[in-house]
Amino acid sequence: MSNIRSILVTGGAGFIGSHLVERLLAGGHPVTVIDDLSTGSLENLAAVRSHPGLTVVTGRISACDALGEIVGRSQAIYHLAAAVGVDLVMTSGLRTIETNLRETQVILDAASAAGVPLLLTSTSEVYGKSRRAAFSEEDDLLIGPPHLSRWSYACSKLMDEFLALAHAKEHGTPVVIARLFNTVGPRQTGQYGMVLPRFIQAAREGRPLRVYGDGRQTRCFCAVQDAVEALVRLQGCPAARGEIFNVGSTEEISIGRLAEMVVALLKSSSAIEFIPYEKALPAGFEDMLRRKPVVAKLARYAGFQPATPLSEIIERTAAWWK
Repeated sequence: MSNIRSILVTGGAGFIGSHLVERLLAGGHPVTVIDDLSTGSLENLAAVRSHPGLTVVTGRISACDALGEIVGRSQAIYHLAAAVGVDLVMTSGLRTIETNLRETQVILDAASAAGVPLLLTSTSEVYGKSRRAAFSEEDDLLIGPPHLSRWSYACSKLMDEFLALAHAKEHGTPVVIARLFNTVGPRQTGQYGMVLPRFIQAAREGRPLRVYGDGRQTRCFCAVQDAVEALVRLQGCPAARGEIFNVGSTEEISIGRLAEMVVALLKSSSAIEFIPYEKALPAGFEDMLRRKPVVAKLARYAGFQPATPLSEIIERTAAWWK
């Protein structure tokens, strides 16, 4: 493998990143991971930690002295490193902004200097407060006011997108942007507020499933394996460069119904509790009624769109928790 140029995955010890690393190694690609382990864990890479094609660099991208050398010998970059999770965003706005902006700027500068293709993972959060039934990549974005820290994550990731597209326009850097919608699956924890692992943990332990608000807000949950497949295909599609793509499932479900589904599938005796936002989250949190992607563009360019049923995702994730 030593003669094959590596693929760089930032945030490769995270939930999605670790699944991507496994997928790339299985495809015969050497992989270099850079991760500061702030929200990721080397345990996520346990299955491939001894793989001869895997190199792990622990630390921030911006503090990596060998970054230029690593990027220079890479055939492609997947930039997944970011501050993630509702709880982290609400309590550590400064960390969220600094991490998402600075680390992205550094990796884009390195990718531009070496001419290496870079895929940036963004988020459905950039659609903000829009009340559309489903979001497409060409839609206008409606972000809330800056005194509500809820929007710091969305704005920082949107700025990442602007940075990436500016590099593409001014330096010819081959970039692709993927806006992820609620990716879930094995290895995702509820530590930073992610709803499905929170529900599964509670259901397994017989504790109440805490639904914030009235539970009528809807989301579309995408299997991590499907999201990874979409990322790999987009990175390998030259026509996708300079473009933005939604990556997510189109199976829509209310959070209240999700809680019921988890209880039923796990045969749990847990109750379901509805908690007002003001009692569950810091002041200033605004939730969105819907988050459903239009994925026609992804299907057109990548020849693929996520389709794993939610029931299968829940069962697969619950099995991992055992």
